[in-house]
Amino acid sequence: MPEPLTLTHPRESFAFEQAEGPDQAFASAYQKNRLHHAWLLCGPQGLGKASFAFRCARFLMGHDRDPRFGTLGMSPDDADVRLITAGSHPDLLVLEREMGESKLKKNISVDAVREIGEFFSKAPSRSAYRVCIIDSVDDLNINSANALLKILEEPPHKGILFLISHSPGRLLPTIRSRCRRLTFIPWTDQAVEAFLRKRADIDEEAIGRLVRLAHGAPGRALSLMEEGALEMDAFAGKLLEKPMPPRAELMQAAAMFKSSSAKNDGARKFATFMMCLTDRLHERALSTETPQKGQNYSQLWSRLNQAVGEVEGVNLDRGDYFWSVYNELATLS
Repeated sequence: MPEPLTLTHPRESFAFEQAEGPDQAFASAYQKNRLHHAWLLCGPQGLGKASFAFRCARFLMGHDRDPRFGTLGMSPDDADVRLITAGSHPDLLVLEREMGESKLKKNISVDAVREIGEFFSKAPSRSAYRVCIIDSVDDLNINSANALLKILEEPPHKGILFLISHSPGRLLPTIRSRCRRLTFIPWTDQAVEAFLRKRADIDEEAIGRLVRLAHGAPGRALSLMEEGALEMDAFAGKLLEKPMPPRAELMQAAAMFKSSSAKNDGARKFATFMMCLTDRLHERALSTETPQKGQNYSQLWSRLNQAVGEVEGVNLDRGDYFWSVYNELATLS
């Protein structure tokens, strides 16, 4: 029987599956004394890029190797490794978006990036290297990106940066050109399915839906499960059936999407719902019995595929937008 689902923070993740390529590339550079000062870790979200960054940090900063965990494996009992796992190692700096009053800020600030320069201006206090992880570099605005570029232009002595990017094409070309790039490849559906079976006690249908929604990213599958994606997916499926859910259920959903508080992140739930709905629309477009129905589903899928970005970009009311989606679904024949 699989154990109950527990999500592991990347700094606590020692087992690393299906990443022999990045492991070997980093180990080879280290062994040849050609360790680049900045590594750009690219690939869709949920492939373990952050786990790999912490894995490399442990390898560079710790002392006790442990081959049970692969080429870059380190012993969890190593003193420096334990400090990294606890988030208290003085030679490790991790930059992420900070929490605002009720939700995460949209960007990593320029002041936060400037801390990197101060961090690297000091020699390592107890390890061979000082390491900075930015998760993710996609969250930089133009000012913080330019501040990072200045740091990349003057490589720190005994300092290594790991820049995590889910969309490297959006980064400044000058940032990309100053990094060594490691690309993480999506897993096969079979591998994601096996990954889920080891970690989640859910039925076959739920596993199948998560595998489809994950698009080859096992971490994404677990995150979606934790965020209630299966419930949102079931609701999206009901909207495509006749009769549709009762109005009371629809009103409850609209209120949930509209809300934004510490207890209810309406924006995230709306994004999850729209992802599930567009995936089901895509399925319908490919499997309907007549070309006209397929075209109707395809056109709606095309319009809704960019909905989340449009809604958040111009601050539209998510509840009102849900009702407009409902009306469009009701007209589908």
